[in-house]
This record gives sequence, structure tokens and C-alpha cells, in this order.
Amino acid sequence: MSGWNEQAIPDQSGHVAVVTGANSGLGYVTARELARKGARVVLACRSEVRGHEAGDRLVTEVPGADVDVVRLDLGDLDSVREFARAYGQSYERLDLLVNNAGVMALPLGSTADGFETQFGVNHLGHFALTGLLLPALLATPGARVVTLSSMMHALANIDIDDLNSERGAYRKWIAYARSKTANLLFTHELARRLCAVGSDVVAAAAHPGYASTNLQTAGPRLAGRKGAERLMEMGNRVFAQSAEAGALPTLYAATAPGVEPDSFTGPSFAMWRGGPGKSWRAGWTLNDTAGERLWAASERLTDVTYDALKG
Repeated sequence: MSGWNEQAIPDQSGHVAVVTGANSGLGYVTARELARKGARVVLACRSEVRGHEAGDRLVTEVPGADVDVVRLDLGDLDSVREFARAYGQSYERLDLLVNNAGVMALPLGSTADGFETQFGVNHLGHFALTGLLLPALLATPGARVVTLSSMMHALANIDIDDLNSERGAYRKWIAYARSKTANLLFTHELARRLCAVGSDVVAAAAHPGYASTNLQTAGPRLAGRKGAERLMEMGNRVFAQSAEAGALPTLYAATAPGVEPDSFTGPSFAMWRGGPGKSWRAGWTLNDTAGERLWAASERLTDVTYDALKG
């Protein structure tokens, strides 16, 4: 498994994939390699301008690629609903949903709906998107949902009574870790519920290790901390693996035969770098009670219910 690379991706002809945050970094590489193998790829991007620039670049790198660009702002539930509506008008199937987009260690802020930004974008936006696209996933044999977490989830469990980090001093790295724990708990509970209704849709998770993307520099840039931004840039150059290498765990979870529900794929060397392999995860991300409570809270906060998975 650790020697697996993008050349091993099975033929994706006839498949439709949605990749969030596909205009740069891991999302762009994921979308490009799926398109290279014949998938029709929907680039779901907050900025239509950057999305179309990415689409043009992708078609240049992969001549003949079948690419669609649709605006999606995961920090605005109205935008999530509009994306799902537009998708349903254009497509009848969905073979692969890659919940890739995210923000990391941002200063305290809120989404359009009033949620703490990292929890709102990284978890609630993707929770709502997956629920709204669930009918298309259930209608597609062998469909998968791959949600990106992070090795940083190990810093903190969620606080079900303080999901928006409103109690005490805001700590941006703890808020980020909680959002990444939420991604894993969501995958755990989604996999359990899919199994309970006999669905063959596979819900899995992945993480890139330490990959060089603009994710690391966005937080310091927003906070106006030039020194920290330069330090992150230096760390990316010296220690990080490329976005191409960082995307391999996602691509494995998305396409490799035999991927198990609720599996967690990451780099094989110390969760940091190397080819894809089975990744360690904190025990709290496998807690059924926590998963159920987060699920109930997420349905209430987003007003998106997974009715097809209810008995």
C-alpha cells in the first residue's frame, strides 16, 4: 500500500466526482488526477474566478479533461444549498464526493451563519453538503465519500457543549483540532448509518501529513503576522512533502479497491510523509456516543437531515 501512487488509480471513465476546494493545493491535484483517469470532475470552489483559472490550468495539463466549475462557499449554508440544487439539475449520479476544502488556525471569526469559522467551514459546511448530495450518492453503485482530516486532530477532542469555541479564550489551534476531530467523527457516524441501511456507499477519511499548500500561510496572513507567515513558508520548503504526494492518501481512499468504511488513510512514515497507508487515529474519533451527539447537533445547526438513513 505504501508504494501506491497515482498511476495505480483505476479507470474512472463514466464516473462523476465533486472535489471541494479544488482550485489549489491538494484539491487541485486530486481533481487533476481523477480527470486524468477519465472522471468528469466538478471543481467546487468559493471563488468562481480562481475556480475557472484552475479549470483552465487543469485542461492544459490534461488535454480533453471533462471539468465543470461550480461556486461553493462552505462558510455559507445558502451557498451549499444552491450548489446542491445546481448539481441535482445537471447530474443524476455522484460516484465520489471529496470533502477536501478547509481552513487552518485562523483568527477568531464567524461564518455567514454565525458559526466559528473553522468548525463551520471544515465540518458543518461539509456535513450539510454531504447530506444534500446524499440522494445522488445512494443512487450510484459503489459511491464514496472521502473527508479530509488532519494528524492535528490529536490535539483535541470536540466539546459538544462548546462547538463554536465560545467559552474561555479562543485558541486557534485547538479550534482547528476540534474541527478535524469532527471530520473523523462525522466519517465514523456516516459509515455506521450507511451500514445500518444496507448501503454500499463507502465513507472514509484521509489526511495528507505535512504537505506544502497555502493552508499553512493563510492564518498568519489574515492575522497580519508577516514573521509567522514567512516561518510557515520556510517550513513548507524544508520539511513538507509536495501537494502531489500529500494528495495520494485522498486518491487512495477515493479509488483503490477494497477501501473499508471508516478507514483513515495517511502517509506511511510517522503520519508525516510517504506513500499512503493506514493511519493512527485518536480513540475519541471512534466513540459512537460522541458521533451520535455531534450528528444530532450538526443536523440542528445546519437544518440538513439525512432522512434516507433514518430507520
